[in-house]
Amino acid sequence: DACKEIRDLLLHDKKFEFNPKDGIDNPALSLAEETGSLQGPPHGLCPHADGEGMGEPRFYLLSKSSGETFGFCLHEELGCQGHIIRQVKLGGLAQRRGLQDGDRLLQVNGHFVDHMDHHRVVQKIKASGNQVLLAVLDSDSYQAAKALGRDLSQMLPDDIHPRLCHITRDKSGFGFSVSGPEGMKGIFQLSVRQDGPAERAGVPPGSWLLELNGVSVRSYSHVQLTRKIKQSGSKVTLLVASSAVEEFYRLRGLQVTAALADTSWLPFKVRELHMVKGPAGYGFLLKEDDCSSGATGQFLWDVDAGLPAEQAGMKEGDRLLAVNGESIEGLDHQQTVLRICARDDQVTLLVIDPASDEFYQSIGLSPLLFFENSDPA
Repeated sequence: DACKEIRDLLLHDKKFEFNPKDGIDNPALSLAEETGSLQGPPHGLCPHADGEGMGEPRFYLLSKSSGETFGFCLHEELGCQGHIIRQVKLGGLAQRRGLQDGDRLLQVNGHFVDHMDHHRVVQKIKASGNQVLLAVLDSDSYQAAKALGRDLSQMLPDDIHPRLCHITRDKSGFGFSVSGPEGMKGIFQLSVRQDGPAERAGVPPGSWLLELNGVSVRSYSHVQLTRKIKQSGSKVTLLVASSAVEEFYRLRGLQVTAALADTSWLPFKVRELHMVKGPAGYGFLLKEDDCSSGATGQFLWDVDAGLPAEQAGMKEGDRLLAVNGESIEGLDHQQTVLRICARDDQVTLLVIDPASDEFYQSIGLSPLLFFENSDPA
């Protein structure tokens, strides 16, 4: 049952992030988020035959502690369309944020999922870790939209992703400057030099700076931020958001975080290796070892020249992340080997090279969270 994959949870409350336009927290929005009344018409609104009065998608950012769950199940039901929110735990995080039994899940972290295989949607939520942004539509509106042949993806905004950018300075610097209201902390807008390192790394002109090297800049003064940038050496990682993206989250009382970022500009990628076993096997050795973070990982070594592993693009020292679309996080060496051998003649592995692995560990996020950003298929 897919609902066993995503279940209940209570969690610590989350505060509203800064508002770059006025520089203050908005208590009204924080309260609305806590009660779940983020936006949109109430449940039970009856859509007309022509779609008039149809409800709008609602957005919820759920943040939980490690080892806990989100407080709902996701069902696929015979005779019903869509991915259905069920078993919303009384008093749990999902209920407190406003999810309702029967809601249809449309987006996970800004990616449209209504058309996806149910198991794949479950995996996307699991890969999200301890924080996930969901877009849902109430049951009546969903069924009415389907009956009218509506394209549900058109009911959602085009882009709600902040951008994660990794910049390597040149002899003239990083290629951006920072400005903000005098005397106010945490509100920084970026000016980007044309053809400079920041522009080449994907930083949009006029965007708002949210995080520096994985740390929120909310509490920084301009002097503190400048010092932190200088201490970064030759490389710096920025989480930035355009005014439109910032406004999307601000109006809904949601916090913009790196877990929701577009990483397509990053040089650090997860790679998918599909291998068909040859007469001499796949041609690699799996070893268990410690990661730089201190956790235990499964690493790929002794890649034999000319065999399927090398032909698929495996490199010595790659860390294994997933087998046949399933994360191996939490599995020991023997369990991982059994996953690889589950299919007699072929296997698909997700791997990451040491430099990319170190980057994602430095910002505290799983690289699996961003895999589909670079692999729309």
